[in-house]
Amino acid sequence: MPQFISGLSELTQQAIQQFRDATLTKMGKPDSLLKVTNQGIETGLGLVWYDLQTPAKNLFPVVTPLRNRLPRVPGSGGTATNWRRVTAINATSARGFVPQGLRNQVVYTTADTQSAAYKTLGLEDFVSIEAELAAVNLEDIRATTAQRLLWATMIEEEIADMGANYSVALSSALTPTLITEDTGGTIAAGTYNVYCVPLTMHGYLASAVSATGVVGLVTVTTATNNSFTYGGGAGIKSNVATTGALVGATNVISAYVPATTGAVAYAWFVDDGASGAIKLQAITTINSVRLTSLSTSYQTMTTQWDADHSTNAYAYDGILYQAFASGSNAYIAKLATGTPGTGTPLTSDGAGGIVEIDAMLESLWVNYKLGPTVMWVNAQESRNLTKKILGAGGIYHFVTQNPSGELGNLTGSGRVRTYINKFGLAGQVEIPIEIHPYLPPGTLVAYTERLPYPLPNVANVAEMRLQRDYYQMEWPMRERKYESGVYFNGVLAHYFPPSIGIITNIGNG
Repeated sequence: MPQFISGLSELTQQAIQQFRDATLTKMGKPDSLLKVTNQGIETGLGLVWYDLQTPAKNLFPVVTPLRNRLPRVPGSGGTATNWRRVTAINATSARGFVPQGLRNQVVYTTADTQSAAYKTLGLEDFVSIEAELAAVNLEDIRATTAQRLLWATMIEEEIADMGANYSVALSSALTPTLITEDTGGTIAAGTYNVYCVPLTMHGYLASAVSATGVVGLVTVTTATNNSFTYGGGAGIKSNVATTGALVGATNVISAYVPATTGAVAYAWFVDDGASGAIKLQAITTINSVRLTSLSTSYQTMTTQWDADHSTNAYAYDGILYQAFASGSNAYIAKLATGTPGTGTPLTSDGAGGIVEIDAMLESLWVNYKLGPTVMWVNAQESRNLTKKILGAGGIYHFVTQNPSGELGNLTGSGRVRTYINKFGLAGQVEIPIEIHPYLPPGTLVAYTERLPYPLPNVANVAEMRLQRDYYQMEWPMRERKYESGVYFNGVLAHYFPPSIGIITNIGNG
């Protein structure tokens, strides 16, 4: 009867030799070959655990400051929300003094009717059966996809609340004015034609100096293979401007157009006057450009730029285009062209203020007796405001801590977070300056959330009027995948656009 060992202590040298002899007998292989093919367990064999952290990490920003501030209120049916506005109660400025025993004249009251049509905003996604099965032990992929789709829709609403454009057609920029230099660049000899296309905020965000370039008329193929089209945010191309014959190989071409109301950026196209290929060269957030070189690899202008694609019939007007709309009476200031390619930056008043901002705040007070509660700027303007205000010799209050062991340590840099409004009943009032994640450079928006009037019957100066707030639709399965969409039905209703202030065409400096 064979004997078995019960532990490693019984594994004698004799037992090891017996095992080797038995192996050689059964396998018929020499001892030297066994030594070569011996293999232990190493990580390369693949017998390892896969240390995958769960769930997936969401590394994308969901920054929606304007959307978060807008009150969300229910609508009352219908296709639009409507309201009457009393805009003046003594429009002819009748004086109140009267002779003894007589009555005064009747005051003239002005009123109008406003409406804002409800729109639908939403996005779609799907999860295949295979994706759901493959995600087991990682995350509930259908639930997390729905959450990400909600976030994506919130971001899209933020962009719409600031810059969607239903009503302001940009049409075309006027004919560019050209300035040429024979040194400082690499543009070769020739005659060049220059065109300009104005862009809305949506147009600017969707465009890039690339082969795809500027977005014109957009065609969308839906999840059910239907289609619809909308304007992507670009106006009509300008009339052509021609440089005349340039000589040498070191030329520079500068161009500018009058600033267009509603445009927050401008796309510049140039051809050589001979080949006929009109190529995108630059996108600027001021009304001018300075070109030291020309590229032939970017977008080619086509006949689509003969039509206006600046508005979107399926959108509502965001804050910018509530203000830009004709007759809004909002404060709109377009800074001067200045040096082409550089523009006109905001101006320090030398006492801790900004000339253009003070002019806006004064106008809002003089004309409407109100003041903004927040100013939205791009990161570029935040930097420039800080540089101009902190470098202007104003008076500032700093609080520092100097515990023992940290003597001599200082913290560098800073940011101007509020601006003093010098105009108003309450005296000097601080206005927060907040960086908006999608507002283009060169544009500043002063936004008013509260009217300082007694009993104005305006609970909210602006609000999201909603037929139905965010909802998820899980569609019937047509294929082996779960399809869903996140939508809302509503409109941004702004009851007093004169409370908005906008400064555009701000140069970087």
